[in-house]
Amino acid sequence: MDAHISPAIRVVSGPAIAPYVDDLARLRSEVFRQWPYLYDGDAAYEAKYLQVYLDSPFSVVVLVLDGDTVVGASTGLPLVDAEAAFRAPFAEASIDPAEVFYCGESVLLPRYRGRGFGHRFFEEREAHARSVGGFAWTGFCAVERAADDPRRPPFHRDNDAFWRRRRYTPHSRLAVTMPWREVGSGEVGHALRYWLRPLERSV
Repeated sequence: MDAHISPAIRVVSGPAIAPYVDDLARLRSEVFRQWPYLYDGDAAYEAKYLQVYLDSPFSVVVLVLDGDTVVGASTGLPLVDAEAAFRAPFAEASIDPAEVFYCGESVLLPRYRGRGFGHRFFEEREAHARSVGGFAWTGFCAVERAADDPRRPPFHRDNDAFWRRRRYTPHSRLAVTMPWREVGSGEVGHALRYWLRPLERSV
């Protein structure tokens, strides 16, 4: 790679995601092994998980490319196309899941952080949702960890302040419990909280 060339953003949707699935699966497995997910997963499972994005015509993946190497990625799709577990909490809320664009996970290798890619991930997904049309909200799920969890890295800063600056707020009645294999613990149920933002027609 040429050290003088800055990483580039590329946005792909639906079936156009297919050429990047292996890279995405590898990247997700690597990044999610760290705090706060502590996910003891593998690329094969991740590739299977990503199939939902290939199947959704209105999905989006925002890629960060350093040369030909995928070093970051952020996913999104209409909530109605997401796994049933992510739709379930809306049955008791006053929000129609058909009006929610679900911003999935964002992953970025540590050496590329602090360059504004986190903002670009949200900007590109929100712009995509506007271009598709019909959405009143964008939202995502964040894993909840105890403040005194001994596995929390020293000097770790949560993303809450960043999300609030982007006008996302946690929703008290929208929570999900998802199981995954945790490093050193086997399969464990994890609490995730929805954060939502009204989707304006323009910014």
